Amino acid sequence: MRILLAEDEKSMSRALVAILTKNNYSVDAVFDGDTALRYLRTGDYDAAILDIMMPVMDGIEVLKTIRKENNLIPVIMLTAKSQIEDKIEGLDSGANDYLTKPFDMNELLARIRAMTRVSTVQADSVLKFGNITLNRTTCDLTGPNGTVKLSGKEYQMLELLMQNPKVLISAEKFMDKIWGIDSDADISVVWTFLSYLRKKLQSLGADVIIKASRGQGYSLEIKES
Repeated sequence: MRILLAEDEKSMSRALVAILTKNNYSVDAVFDGDTALRYLRTGDYDAAILDIMMPVMDGIEVLKTIRKENNLIPVIMLTAKSQIEDKIEGLDSGANDYLTKPFDMNELLARIRAMTRVSTVQADSVLKFGNITLNRTTCDLTGPNGTVKLSGKEYQMLELLMQNPKVLISAEKFMDKIWGIDSDADISVVWTFLSYLRKKLQSLGADVIIKASRGQGYSLEIKES
């Protein structure tokens, strides 16, 4: 799952990125409202965390703008303000949730889970395809031969594949969705992690494969008998 974080306090941003990344989210961090708006218009995000008080354009204006453009991405607003009027303005502008600084990181994670759970079609904590299951809470992949824990990037890639079974996903899509717009990583990392996943699927006795379609992308398919 990919999140846009718009927070102009650099220390707060670094802390949030570290926590979110540790919990298997891909994060793009920006520091002003204008950049946040540009990223939301061009990037493929599952959720956004917007600070209200940001330079150039505040979070409320960013939120109002994307809602006018029919962008229904789930949004949590962050602010140091605690007045009820500020909360009402944020929610009336289209925010899904609201957190007042300082806040507990575990509460933020819980609110992200709740917010994205109601916004997605497949809200189960366990994804299933063929004879494998992926636990979205523990990152455990289970097949007939046992269970393995996936690394962060492995989990995110397989989650994307299992949410879109039999659908082609390009290497560029994986890069954009998981490594992010500003990543310096080479596209070869996609091939490397797909190789890791293929080996783990095979070791688990999975009846599914990650199929490559030359020049188009990759899809999760049931093995042919």
